[in-house]
Amino acid sequence: MTTAPSPPQPARPGPRIGVLGSYGGFNTGDEAILTCVLSCLRAQRPDARLVVMSRDAEHTRAHHPDADEVVPWEGVSRNHVLDVLPGLDLLVLGGGGILYDGEARRYLRLVRAAQTRSVPTFAYAVGAGPLTDAEDRDAVRTVLADMHDVVVRDEESRLVLEEVGLEREVAVTADPALLLGPEAFTEAMMRDEGIPSGARLVGMSVREPGRAAEKLDEGDYHALLADVADFLVRRLDAHVVFLPMERHDVRHAHAVLSHMTAPDKGRILHGDYSPGQVLGFMRHLDVAVGMRLHFVIFAALSGVPVLPLPYSGKVFDFARRLGAPALVGVAREQAGLLLAEVDRMWDEYPNRRDDVRSRMRELSAAARETCVRCGSLLDSLDSLGEGGAGAGSRAAGYAPYAVEPRPLHA
Repeated sequence: MTTAPSPPQPARPGPRIGVLGSYGGFNTGDEAILTCVLSCLRAQRPDARLVVMSRDAEHTRAHHPDADEVVPWEGVSRNHVLDVLPGLDLLVLGGGGILYDGEARRYLRLVRAAQTRSVPTFAYAVGAGPLTDAEDRDAVRTVLADMHDVVVRDEESRLVLEEVGLEREVAVTADPALLLGPEAFTEAMMRDEGIPSGARLVGMSVREPGRAAEKLDEGDYHALLADVADFLVRRLDAHVVFLPMERHDVRHAHAVLSHMTAPDKGRILHGDYSPGQVLGFMRHLDVAVGMRLHFVIFAALSGVPVLPLPYSGKVFDFARRLGAPALVGVAREQAGLLLAEVDRMWDEYPNRRDDVRSRMRELSAAARETCVRCGSLLDSLDSLGEGGAGAGSRAAGYAPYAVEPRPLHA
C-alpha cells in the first residue's frame, strides 16, 4: 500500500525538523511522547516546519496539529521516505523505547540514511534494551556513534548502550512524557464508562508479554493482579478500573477480571482518549498499581499513590527514581510481598507525598533538559550556516564523531 504524503503547506522560514518514532496511535505512552517532543521543538523554534514520520499517517494528522507535515514510513516504498531526508535540517529520533531487539535496526536504517545525506541527527531521550540480536547491536553501536547528541531517558538504557560497545558520551535525562499536561476527563465521560460516582477508584495497568517482556508468564501475572485487585476492593471498598495503554492490553485486562472473585467491581476503559485525557482521568483515582511505564508516570504526575510492577529495566529504573518499593517482578509467588507493599503504600503515602512531589519536580526538570539540549544543537547548527531547508548539509562538520557513515544492511 502506498500512502501519499501530507499535502504541501505554506512554507515556514525556520528549520525543517524531522521526528521519527513509534507514532501512529498504537500506544498511549508513545503518543504522549510525540505530543511533548513537538511542543518542545515548537517552543525552541516557533518558525520550524515539523515533519513527523509516522507508522499511521492519518492518525498522526488527526491527533497532532503541531505537526506541519506527516510522512508514512510503514507500508510505503523506501524511496518515499528517503526523498524526504535531504530537505531536513535535523532528524530527531524518539523518544521512547525503540532501541530493542527486532525494532532498533528499522529505525536506525532511516537515521543512517539521513547521516549519509549530511543531515544532523539527535536521539531524544530514547530507551534501549533488551539488545541481544547481533544485527541490532551493530546498528546501535555504529549509528549512535555518528549522531550529534545522544540522550537516553534512564540509567538502564545508558548501561545497555555501554554494554553494546557504544563509545561516546551519553546523557541521561528522563522520559519526555513527564512534561505532558492534563486534559479534562469529565463526569459525563465517567458515566459513559459506567464508573460509579463517589466511589473509591483503583487504577490498574496490565500489558501483553511482547518482545519487551518475553519472560512474563500470562497466567501467572493475570492471577497475581487479580489477587491485588480483589485485595484492594476489600481493603478500600473500591472499584477497579483497568486503563489500556495499548489495544492489546484490553484482552489482558479481561483475563485479570476473569480471575477476580469480585469481577462486578471491575471496569475497563473502552473510549478512545488522548494522552492528556488519560492523564486527566488519573486525577479521579485514589491509588494505582500497574505495569506499563506511562501508566506509572501519569499516576505519579497526578499525585496518586502508585505501585509500579517492574517487568523490565525501564519500569524498575523509574520506580527507583520515584522512591517506590523496589519489587523484582510480577511472579505469582510474590503475591504476599506485593499485597503487603500495596497495603503499606496506602497507609504511608500521606507521609511520603511531599517527597514524591519533590522527586517528580526533579524528573520533570530532567525531561526539560532534553529539550534544552536539542535547542542548543539547533543553535550550533544555525551558527554553522544559515537556517532553512537543507542547512543540515552545511552543518555536517558539527558532529563530534566525524566518521564517514557506513550504510546498514538493507
